[in-house]
Amino acid sequence: MFRVLETSLAGCYVLMPSIHQDERGSLVKTFHEQAFREYGLNLEVKEEYFSTSKKNVIRGMHFQVPPHDHIKLVYCMQGKVLDVLLDLRRDSPTYGQAIGIELSQEQHEIVYIPSGIAHGFCVLSDEALMVYKTSTVRHPESEAGVLWSSFNFSWPNVAPILSARDKVLPALQDFNSPF
Repeated sequence: MFRVLETSLAGCYVLMPSIHQDERGSLVKTFHEQAFREYGLNLEVKEEYFSTSKKNVIRGMHFQVPPHDHIKLVYCMQGKVLDVLLDLRRDSPTYGQAIGIELSQEQHEIVYIPSGIAHGFCVLSDEALMVYKTSTVRHPESEAGVLWSSFNFSWPNVAPILSARDKVLPALQDFNSPF
């Protein structure tokens, strides 16, 4: 049902779903609770939402702090993005490391993001539609982030379109991680 690929960040995975195509189009299963459990990926979905973004937009690097932290499952329904993950877990062997994973509507990659990982993305196509499933409900007082340009990662755009909030997030070195 899914091919599960480990990433270089502990606990983060790329899932490659089975794609069923015929003359009508395609069908892609993005979540199956039992299959996820068999792979050791525990996700009880509490909320789902999507965002649309234009080319050169960077959204991120976002997360929720405990006790409202969450696991995320993300995928690109339309367009192409560079999805970026940053490990904020102090006890992790990959603490402070970041990776980028290209997600597209053609490949249907799904990224499993555990708690303690900051998440963001840069839009590579003219427009992108991203879907997010989370294990907790959005809790505005617990929302946090780190500045997109404050850690060791080579973004494809050095002058992105950012939200007012994302422009003033703290740098990674100034962030006291609760994870």
